[in-house]
Amino acid sequence: MPETLAGLLGIFALLALILLRVPVAFAMFAIGFVGITALSGVNAALALLASESFALAARYELIVIPLFILMGNLATRSGMSRELYAAAYVLVGRLRGGLAMATLLGCGAFAALCGSSIASALTMGKVSLGEMERYRYSPRLATATVAAGGTLGILIPPSTGFVIYAILTEQSIGRLFLAGLLPGLLLLALFMLTVALLCRLNPDAGPAGERPTRGLGRRAIAGAVPGLGVIVATIGGLYAGLFSPVEAAAVGSGLLAILGLVRREIRLKDLWDAGRDSAMTSATVMLILIAAHLVNPFLALSHIPQWVGEALTGSGLSPYAVLALIILAYLLLGMFMDGFAMLVLTLPIFFPVVMALGFDPIWFGVIVMIVLEIGLLSPPVGMNVFIVHSIARHVPQSQIYRGVLPFWAAMIVALAILVAIPQIATTLPDWVMGVSSR
Repeated sequence: MPETLAGLLGIFALLALILLRVPVAFAMFAIGFVGITALSGVNAALALLASESFALAARYELIVIPLFILMGNLATRSGMSRELYAAAYVLVGRLRGGLAMATLLGCGAFAALCGSSIASALTMGKVSLGEMERYRYSPRLATATVAAGGTLGILIPPSTGFVIYAILTEQSIGRLFLAGLLPGLLLLALFMLTVALLCRLNPDAGPAGERPTRGLGRRAIAGAVPGLGVIVATIGGLYAGLFSPVEAAAVGSGLLAILGLVRREIRLKDLWDAGRDSAMTSATVMLILIAAHLVNPFLALSHIPQWVGEALTGSGLSPYAVLALIILAYLLLGMFMDGFAMLVLTLPIFFPVVMALGFDPIWFGVIVMIVLEIGLLSPPVGMNVFIVHSIARHVPQSQIYRGVLPFWAAMIVALAILVAIPQIATTLPDWVMGVSSR
């Protein structure tokens, strides 16, 4: 069988298995092993499976994955989401649409503790949806705000998505974390602007909240200080060059555990449950990464990345036209596939093309994360929409999907701004890494 044909059949078979709800890791293991066996023999497939599994699991920088997942689980159990939301409400709650804006600010702050879009949407949804319902917010605006705000978890560092991207493309995790901060704040600002515009067009969708008393405001701000302190200590230490990503994750997890125990918000049983959940999630991520390192050699043997790269670079299209096609492919795949599955399937194909066109790999990582965020809101999968619907079952999913359309448009605007001004993503890592290297 021709090598390229074998590669194409393998990709279609992998997509079919994923659409049939076969776990992503198992589907990739099967296709990678069978594909390498077909092209190079079973001995090569067995040897590669053994060597790649051990080599990947032994990589020191991968310790950041379970530590940041643990940090997110501890943040969820510690009740800091309520305190961050209360502080955000003091700042903007009295404005029209203020509760929705406070939800977005809370999501952004919680994302800096959690690093997971799904966890951000689930936790902040439980905190904020009841309040917005009490103030008679439009169900469409309330649920869409939580779904959109939750996506910030994949962009604002720490982000598990950036870690996966770094491993698959051999880029610096620290540089990617630095690159995600300003685009994350840009997207947060665009989301808040979207809420303001929606409430201006329809004032009844987001009535203004009550002005908090001075004492209540002070208590709310004081309650958020520990959570903000953890953010400053971990992310600030990372940006200042005091910690590596692994050390920052360890410091953050340790601080959250100590704060939770001292404030009696976390019991020893909660620590055990958080550790167990983190281990299970980390095992899933590691299986996907190991499977990706089995699929990637199969794709290389089939020359699919080379074939796609030559087709795109030799098409006569401008680099930005090729980039637009890649983004379009991600948008279409995001309607049906999980974000991790998209990363491990597409990066071996698209990343060499991006490098050949001369784009910055760190900047492209930010672009990919935003496109993955869009996938979290896109039907028919739209994982964040499913998460929010599980909390607010009285709101039809179709209504939530209609509600996220303005936020979807805000993400497209963010993409356009980052393409036009890539320095938004590259300036901070270049400056910090330049200072730390001197």
